[in-house]
Amino acid sequence: MLDQTAPDSPLPARPDGRAPVVLVVTDAWRPQLNGVVHTLEELARSMAEEGVEIVFLTPEKFATVPLPSYPEIRLAIASARQVLAKIDAVAPDYIHIATEGPLGLAARRACLRRRLPFTTAYHTRFPEFIRARLPIPESWSYWWLRRFHNAGEGMMVATRSLGAEMAARGFRRIKRWSRGVDTTLFDPARRRDLGLPRPVFLNVGRVAVEKNLPAFLGLDLPGSKVVVGDGPDLAMLRERYPDVHFLGRRTGEALAALYASADVFVFPSRTDTFGNVMLEALASGVPVAAFPVAAPRDVLGEAGALSEDLREAALAALDIPKDVARGRAMAYSWRACAREFLGNLARVPRDAFAARRLSLR
Repeated sequence: MLDQTAPDSPLPARPDGRAPVVLVVTDAWRPQLNGVVHTLEELARSMAEEGVEIVFLTPEKFATVPLPSYPEIRLAIASARQVLAKIDAVAPDYIHIATEGPLGLAARRACLRRRLPFTTAYHTRFPEFIRARLPIPESWSYWWLRRFHNAGEGMMVATRSLGAEMAARGFRRIKRWSRGVDTTLFDPARRRDLGLPRPVFLNVGRVAVEKNLPAFLGLDLPGSKVVVGDGPDLAMLRERYPDVHFLGRRTGEALAALYASADVFVFPSRTDTFGNVMLEALASGVPVAAFPVAAPRDVLGEAGALSEDLREAALAALDIPKDVARGRAMAYSWRACAREFLGNLARVPRDAFAARRLSLR
């Protein structure tokens, strides 16, 4: 069952009055630019406002190797013993394992070895991601993921639909953890003339097979199609779709201006667990067209057009008022996201690091 209860207050302080410490273990970190990294960065900013100290255990603290086909992603080579030493050095009050990669797996082993409670999060549909590249049945991947997540005190998911789906697949102790958006950065007031025929249909994100971009790029649509982002499929898609404007990676105000200058945001992914980019588009006053799958169904409401015919959805989205899109985004904040996250954590027993804490005084 999906627990949708949000916390009413931040975490309690330590007995000595110091701020509580949350250790987040993640394989996904800078310089990667993706939804997981963005969410964790925003989480850190908001948790500071809540009076909570957050410490990240990331791959660069260990020896690493590049991920094949994604050289910018470095995988940590870490043993449970090495990770446990890092955990002891931090002596956290709460432990959260954000990803299921090598570092997350080592952290899970370390926590189980020491009997330290921890929570996890399901950010990425790895079974579908792997199936798109290798002949490995999804059922095998889900078996492994159940083993990984069910060992923890709770698995956080971004939407109600995803929580219900994962519960049906045998995952336990599922907790809701939604997302937020910066409505100051992403603002309709940044709209400008792109010098392209309108309407402008935009997509932002990693240019990779799991994003299902050909479903958008191959549509017969009026105006212009624009893609912002980088990834392993960029060169191939540029060659295959010469009429599409591929702008590469953009960030900050430059990215926000591109969002606001579009007429419709097209989200062709069928596998994203949330899709932060949809919120960024909505905050920019841009309605979203998508397939009727879990993340868009939960996120968009009347601010999106959903159809198995993506062209039909894209054209229908042109009729959605910008203020409806903007209003939908205003319901999401990173502060609420942080408080929801904090309410899902499992406290480490006070005596777990007693000797270490005494040495720090």
